[in-house]
Amino acid sequence: MKNTYARRAAAFGMVSALALTGMVPGFRAMAQETAPTAASQLHPEKWPAPAHQRLINPAIEARVDTLLKQLSLEEKVGQVIQGDIGSITPEDLRKYPLGSVLAGGNSGPGGDDRAPPQAWLDLADQFYRVSLEKRPGHTPIPVLFGVDAVHGHGNIGAATIFPHNIGLGAAHDPDLLRRIGTVTAVEMAATGIDWTFAPALSVVRDDRWGRSYEGFSEDPEIVAAYSAAIVEGVQGKAGSKDFMAPGRIVASAKHFLADGGTDKGRDQGNALASEEELIRIHNAGYPPAIDAGVLTVMASFSSWQGIKHHGNKALLTDVLKGRMGFNGFIVGDWNAHDQVPGCTKVNCPTAINAGLDMFMAADGWKQLYENTLAQAKDGTIPMARLDDAVRRVLRVKLLSGLFEKPAPKDRPGLPALSTLGSPEHRAVGREAVRKSLVLLKNDTGVLPLSPKARVLVAGDGADNIGKQSGGWTISWQGTGNRNDEFPGATSILAGIKGAVTAAGGAVDYDKAGNFTSKPDVAIVVFGEEPYAEFQGDVETLEYQPDEKTDLALLKKLRAQGIPVVAVFLSGRPLWVNPELNASDAFVAAWLPGTEGGGIADVLFKGADGKVRHDFNGKLSFSWPRTAVQTPLNRGEKDYNPLFAYGYGLTYHDRTKVGTLPEESGVPAGARQNAGIYFRAGRAAAPWSLGLRDAQGELRVTTTTAASPGSVLSLRSVDAAAQEDAKQVVWSGKAAGSLAISGRAVDLSRQSNGDVTLSVRYRVDQAPGGKVQMAVGCGTDCAGTLDVTDLLHKAKVGSFSTLKIPLKCFAGAGAKMDRVEAPLILTSSSTLGLTFTDVKLEADPTNAVCPAG
Repeated sequence: MKNTYARRAAAFGMVSALALTGMVPGFRAMAQETAPTAASQLHPEKWPAPAHQRLINPAIEARVDTLLKQLSLEEKVGQVIQGDIGSITPEDLRKYPLGSVLAGGNSGPGGDDRAPPQAWLDLADQFYRVSLEKRPGHTPIPVLFGVDAVHGHGNIGAATIFPHNIGLGAAHDPDLLRRIGTVTAVEMAATGIDWTFAPALSVVRDDRWGRSYEGFSEDPEIVAAYSAAIVEGVQGKAGSKDFMAPGRIVASAKHFLADGGTDKGRDQGNALASEEELIRIHNAGYPPAIDAGVLTVMASFSSWQGIKHHGNKALLTDVLKGRMGFNGFIVGDWNAHDQVPGCTKVNCPTAINAGLDMFMAADGWKQLYENTLAQAKDGTIPMARLDDAVRRVLRVKLLSGLFEKPAPKDRPGLPALSTLGSPEHRAVGREAVRKSLVLLKNDTGVLPLSPKARVLVAGDGADNIGKQSGGWTISWQGTGNRNDEFPGATSILAGIKGAVTAAGGAVDYDKAGNFTSKPDVAIVVFGEEPYAEFQGDVETLEYQPDEKTDLALLKKLRAQGIPVVAVFLSGRPLWVNPELNASDAFVAAWLPGTEGGGIADVLFKGADGKVRHDFNGKLSFSWPRTAVQTPLNRGEKDYNPLFAYGYGLTYHDRTKVGTLPEESGVPAGARQNAGIYFRAGRAAAPWSLGLRDAQGELRVTTTTAASPGSVLSLRSVDAAAQEDAKQVVWSGKAAGSLAISGRAVDLSRQSNGDVTLSVRYRVDQAPGGKVQMAVGCGTDCAGTLDVTDLLHKAKVGSFSTLKIPLKCFAGAGAKMDRVEAPLILTSSSTLGLTFTDVKLEADPTNAVCPAG
């Protein structure tokens, strides 16, 4: 979902659409490969049967029967389609009676994903009122509004943002999960939103996956132990008066199935597990969730044995609904039906016939509605299947009490907006942070720290609430967030200051680790930049494979005789042997969310010199010995991690890590992202994207940006997946450049052969004048080519790939042994371009060498 989370990628939408016209080479073969084979056959009788029948109430079923008789075909079709608020308004419901709306990861009221809580409540109220209007030809059915609240009500900066699931897995505390679910539900209910796309019950088997942090563990035991607790926290206990009472909302177990088990950890990829592994590992969390009464299940983008889940009838209908007894409804992911062979995002009867009950249609909902209606009329979608899907949607709406609830602003017992980030809620978040921390190293016994000491705090994560919270925070990717957008939150630095100054100690803060008075100890907070979904996929587990800036900071402090405590922020275990060696103590803090004070609670003793909180966390993911040691999971053959599943020191332990080998295991020439400069909507590490004009340069870290002099602007857009492209517009009022730049690399060997710089792009506005493409090699050093004619010949509105041999840039003057900017695009005239990929490519087919 753009999913939400933005969720989510409309992924491969273009590929699917082009496939229908035969324009994608190899697609027909791919479709043949996804046909059922012996390996992809499922045996429902092997799957777990339900302990109890849930969600079936005779009185509710009678009401559903009555409603089904009242609904027109148009209204039935509307109930199985969900649109995103970025493309649907409350007024649209008067013509298109959709059953649900969502706010994807970058969607917000009025197009503002940073809108205040009141704006969210206002919008939810408006949608609800229109859906219940009494007017001719309309059966009032309450609309169900959903968002991705995967670690608290993350769309809103004032909310309590909890540690991501990877940290909660380390806490080994189901009751804590139940309370987190309750807090999240209350804060969402306060804004009038009745449905969260959570919990994720992914069992993560390859940490290269960009969604690893959404999983509780690599092992099914923790996921199974947590699933019922979090569902009950959100919805209340099934069968009790608390079930779906005021302050409770609808939960969604996701992503069914094996989203965490894809080959090489590729998001939306293909799981090659056996059926026995599907059942034993990846399905572990679903039976407890179903028994706890979870009302919805979200189907996964991914595939099993080549069969896309959104089109897998055996899995959705025969197994989940049949054998496992799930009686709620199955919702799709963000345009994920588009990836089913033969489908597009606006046309996919295969998915609903397979058992999908609600399309997450995002931006294509209107045309999908029209096509689905036509298919229901002509029998392509059997009426019995449509009625079953609508029955399930209505059942959930009745069980959740939506028919009895007035519009959000009129609801008795509605939590006040002041409950967002209340002290009581933040206390739960702070507890979660404390319990999630895992102490990996404390060789010199530097921890626990005295709060009476002089403490230097350094690192770019120390005073950065956005970074400590990670993806799915305010925006989909969680990037570009400022501390002032989190009112009431506590940065890690602020938490340290609070603990130390109250006890009479002193805190100095300098991001780069500089100081005037030598400190007694340095705390360095560093780690991964925020990401979500496929934009977080990596090739290896090496941390900072190129620019070792954080390692340099650790070494600089250690060389001055200062004890160093490393606080590492990450959404997965990573190979950090050099950083471990450069630290006296090393804490895996994961992505703790807004309550950064929980870290100081554990690092520091109280003013009385006694330990206030010891380390509690134990690894729920194995920690790699090398950067290529993945998959790495407990119970597998030749299991030999650096830190095993269940590892975690306390202040009583005397275990020493010692000096670790610093060979990453990554072969020479195969560094992470080698030859890839831009993909999946962002510059590939270690490169960065910048906008330049006469007023200066801006490094792009947000979804929208403009050069300092507003000569050119940029925004994230969807091409084949959610926000997988950047659209750049040159205003024409002066010269401006788009540049991908970083530390100098040697491409001299590549430029001696046929290696090309490949750019996949679309012309949105033809150039109004000269356009130059260059490779930069430092001050006054570049190889510049004129690509104006090539862009003029490109078809406006269609994607093309431009391949230019590196030797052409060398011939134009570039020093290829010190390339600092593999791409610079410059124009003084009007121009509009969208690009999805910038990389080196060995195949010179169709390459051109424009004049300099």
